[in-house]
Amino acid sequence: MDGLCLGFDTSNYTTSAALFGGGTAENRGRLLTVPEGGLGLRQSDALFQHVKRLHLMVEQLRSDGVIGELKAVGASTRPREVEGSYMPCFLAGEGAGRTLAAALGTPFYPCSHQQGHIAAAAWSAGREELLDKPHLAWHLSGGTTELLRVEPAGHTVRAQAVGGTSDIAAGQLIDRAGVLLGLPFPAGKALDALYPGAEDAGFFRVKLNGLTFSLSGMENQVKGLLERGEKPANIARFTIDTILNVLLRATEEAQRRWPGLPVLCSGGVASNRQIRAALERACGAVFALPQYAADNALGVAILAHRALERGVAG
Repeated sequence: MDGLCLGFDTSNYTTSAALFGGGTAENRGRLLTVPEGGLGLRQSDALFQHVKRLHLMVEQLRSDGVIGELKAVGASTRPREVEGSYMPCFLAGEGAGRTLAAALGTPFYPCSHQQGHIAAAAWSAGREELLDKPHLAWHLSGGTTELLRVEPAGHTVRAQAVGGTSDIAAGQLIDRAGVLLGLPFPAGKALDALYPGAEDAGFFRVKLNGLTFSLSGMENQVKGLLERGEKPANIARFTIDTILNVLLRATEEAQRRWPGLPVLCSGGVASNRQIRAALERACGAVFALPQYAADNALGVAILAHRALERGVAG
């Protein structure tokens, strides 16, 4: 790999390290361990797991024979590139990245977790040029459901939230529905697998206020279906179709406001097959490859590589 860059991402639920050299990429990641029946982890527990595991991701890259001479190191240091955005779990990746860069004498390039998601989605979809053009983007994950207006900003991007949820994220709703159904956390893949076996269970038409909506009341809707004896597949379909319907309506309104802008989708929820197919049909949305839709360090390494290519001081 030419100009090899190493990236770290220690998000709320995945420890990952990735290499990017301009044309090919390697990512190694591992989900954090959540107790059975749990809906997540305290930040202190997430941080502890990252510290214990991050070196294992690098050792996997080494044992697979893909680590060469490193030219730069990057890490996600906060959830979003906005004032006050902070989560302790990112300290694990940032600390390791800064230490390694100092030892090697290479530049260190920080970015936000969200910027990494956008970069990984654009590159893995074969649309890296979107990083140098204005576009719309959905960040759909366990903790985030944001509609973004994205502008190029040197080697990286500037993402302004223009819509999305005002409370719980789509991924949180999916996970809560899954736990109610006795499915493992995170529950996205399990609900996706149940969907094809469902009858049409309808959906709840979530109110759209401009480009913003609320999903907090949906958990009670799911509980009600469960209490009435609705079968799990139908509850899974009801949950996903409800999310999908409001995403489609918000996307349509955003494209009316900013005509001609392409739509890029990233985050673990964006790997849901129903959401992907519907948004592709409706507006030609561009999606990350499934392995790069969920949390990963590839986008971090890509942005470090772009900074290195453009001579940005680390």
